[in-house]
Amino acid sequence: MKGISTILVDDERVGRSRLRRLLEKEPDIEILSECGDGTAAFETMREHVPDLLFLDINMPGMDGFDVLEALGPERQPRAVIFVTAYDEHAVRAFEACALDYVLKPISPDRLAKALIRVRERLRTTTLPGENPAPVAATSLQAQRFIVRSGGRMNFVAPDEIDWAEAAGNYVILHVGIVNHMIRETMSGMEARLANGAFLRVSRSAIVNLRRVKELYTSPGGDQAAILTDGQRIHVTRCLREIAELLAAL
Repeated sequence: MKGISTILVDDERVGRSRLRRLLEKEPDIEILSECGDGTAAFETMREHVPDLLFLDINMPGMDGFDVLEALGPERQPRAVIFVTAYDEHAVRAFEACALDYVLKPISPDRLAKALIRVRERLRTTTLPGENPAPVAATSLQAQRFIVRSGGRMNFVAPDEIDWAEAAGNYVILHVGIVNHMIRETMSGMEARLANGAFLRVSRSAIVNLRRVKELYTSPGGDQAAILTDGQRIHVTRCLREIAELLAAL
């Protein structure tokens, strides 16, 4: 992976310095700029949209939410992490499609967990104008999956699948109360399910959107898709994006 371009925004110099020191230990993080207030952040990001934005919430003038709103959808970073001394903004932060929400003073362990989510997000999303991985011209969604059980071979159609789960070099197909394990990568499965009804919601899960009945964000910021049978699937993708796709089905 190329360097993850990053901008730090915090009106407290001590907080920015601490975060910079921690990030400088990460070989794939490339810090483009530091900003001491929301206005400076907005002006900087009119010129350079980073992969990753660490954004304070409570700042004089433009707060963190104001910055994202002013940038508009076309200039949003691919990953936003709110860094704040207050925890009462968590739900609003995730409604704004933040990838994570961490409290000051940020610890090395907590930052490491946030960066895992960032790297996962960047692996599974594309920049505006980029083309996704090519898919064969054949009608992949019409192909059924061959699953073996003892001496039998059964066939599973894509629309029967509730969700697919990564399991090492295999993928588990969750089909009602039955699970089938097939040898496949998640990238390969994502391509085979590229019919508009399926979405990769995390590194380890692809969900049939027609099975989703609820999207949920806990007070702690964990996100989940609740399926019609009650299964809860961990989500790292922006819930607003998923909601828009659900509304379009």
